[in-house]
Amino acid sequence: MSELFPIPQTLAARAHVDQPTYRRRYAESLRTTEDFWEEEAAFIDWIRPFREVSDTSFDPADLRIRWFADGTLNASVNCIDRHLPAKADRPAILWEGDRPGESRTVTWAELADQVNRLANVLRGLGVAKGDVVTIYMPVIPEAIVAMMACVRIGAVHSVVFSGFSAEALADRIRDAGARVVITADEGLRGGRVVPLKRNADRAVAAAGGVDHVIVAARTGARVPLTPGRDIRWGAALALADPWCPPAEVGADDPLFVLYTSGSTGRPKGLVHATGGYLVQVGTSWRTIFDWHEGDVFWCTADIGWVTAHSYKIYGPLLNGATSVLFEGIPTFPDHARWWSVIEKHRVAIFYTAPTAIRSLMREGEAPVLRHDLSSLRVLGSVGEPINPDAWRWLHRVVGGGRCPIVDTYWQTETGSVLLVPIPGAVPNKPGAAGKPYFGICPVVMDSAGRPVAGAGRGSLCFAGSWPAQARTILNDHDRFIRTYFAPFPDHYFTGDGVERDRDGYYRITGRIDDVLNVSGHRLGTVELESTLASHPAVAEAAVVGIPHEIKGQAIFAFVTLKSGHPESGTLRAALVALMRERIGPIATPEAILWAPALPKNRAGKILRRVLARIAAGNYDDLGDTTTLADPEAVDEIVRRHRASLENQR
Repeated sequence: MSELFPIPQTLAARAHVDQPTYRRRYAESLRTTEDFWEEEAAFIDWIRPFREVSDTSFDPADLRIRWFADGTLNASVNCIDRHLPAKADRPAILWEGDRPGESRTVTWAELADQVNRLANVLRGLGVAKGDVVTIYMPVIPEAIVAMMACVRIGAVHSVVFSGFSAEALADRIRDAGARVVITADEGLRGGRVVPLKRNADRAVAAAGGVDHVIVAARTGARVPLTPGRDIRWGAALALADPWCPPAEVGADDPLFVLYTSGSTGRPKGLVHATGGYLVQVGTSWRTIFDWHEGDVFWCTADIGWVTAHSYKIYGPLLNGATSVLFEGIPTFPDHARWWSVIEKHRVAIFYTAPTAIRSLMREGEAPVLRHDLSSLRVLGSVGEPINPDAWRWLHRVVGGGRCPIVDTYWQTETGSVLLVPIPGAVPNKPGAAGKPYFGICPVVMDSAGRPVAGAGRGSLCFAGSWPAQARTILNDHDRFIRTYFAPFPDHYFTGDGVERDRDGYYRITGRIDDVLNVSGHRLGTVELESTLASHPAVAEAAVVGIPHEIKGQAIFAFVTLKSGHPESGTLRAALVALMRERIGPIATPEAILWAPALPKNRAGKILRRVLARIAAGNYDDLGDTTTLADPEAVDEIVRRHRASLENQR
């Protein structure tokens, strides 16, 4: 598949998991799975210890996923209280605002004080155990306070991406049945103001059933407050008691609901349970990123996505780690913003998305090399497969050739990482999602639903269960069963295609429904896009299928170029030749459209369904675009596509 990058010996010498340990523990975790997870569960402080480790069945007629179900605990105690008083004056959160120079340090003691006070405010508003509270906030420390305050009283948080429209927010409030919404006056992103309170007001009016809206101050802007309904965060917390007794919560009681991005129609809210999620996320975060006491961790994901829930918030808090919380974007006010933050806070572990890396590659190495990144020890990738060229750039330029890259594969539904090259145990292979995490059993299924032995391609499934796995879709358990467990009996179906090589590494080939069928040949979008991105002039590419009278489907490529490389017919011809050479004549694109920027959500995922509709000329029906990080990118692509059609006429 590609070359192996050896494990750095300096890292392996002190890693939590080395190669022999990984081989031994992984084999044991499959042979005695319950014993393995029982040992991992000792990481958590239980109120009432569990006696039964798991009770799971993937039978669609009786599907159940239960872990540590007879135990009780409290999530906020595990995330905050147990680190006190030892870490009271040490930083829990290092916040960097959208504007350079705007920063805050939140100590563990300050975090605990704010969480307890807000928890008492919520209790005073009648929020009880099991109630859902919707959180619609920018990436500020108050968002984490809101999440922890909910779980302190046994309430269920539903964090909604702050880039969602009022309509999308209303759908999620309504589906969750939330009676309390927590928001902010405004948000900031890339120098732009996001009118959060205005959106929240419209959403609350549309959804109905909301009794109270708590409003935190981010910009200090004057926003309308509805008497009797709206509550100012600062004033309410100042009057609240600084201690709130934690609720005793069952391990299988819900911790949070998280809606998947980009859905149309009825929202799909995945429900995660308390005990199993905390056990697996807390232990896997420490292992996957090889965190050691004193390391500063930074995950760039927006709080509205599962990456942030598991490995930006819960993972670091459970381990008592110091984390960077960044509100802005990597290119504002310049393309060196991320690197300046890493240098300032001496970040040791940096976890981000391939699309962000590719966008920064466009600007070359100079913005990176202006900063001292010698503190970096481990790099991470999440969100979608990272193409080998972006992997090598991240490794060489950002990591100085010394930092392993943990290319993590997982989903909102899985709650925790399933495939990963653990940094002290598995050599890196660019473009591959590594090997399975402990207790995880991947299965490659062929088109007939039969397991593929050894090297091969097919649908990625997983046998057995794991503690962080989602329990259901809120209000629609039948949909949960149909989507994830009906396609391949006794297995969880990811919806992704995969290739397993002879070394046992897994490479994600794209969503099953993203595979193009060109003249009877099935071509994975990941392979096509990686080939285009391997050209030295290309920063990133996205490929979609368009109807074709003869081929059935044809390839339509959207290509973003690196700075200094002009758009030209010569370059277009070179890209066509590259596709034909690397993959074959069948991979010849029907069209290549230059795109200054690709449409992405704030998790960094390219919204290919939007591109597919543009390629088909369906400009007025682009579907749900509320998650777009930069709506102007779509407008520009539509303009260019219209112009290209006019030129063809």
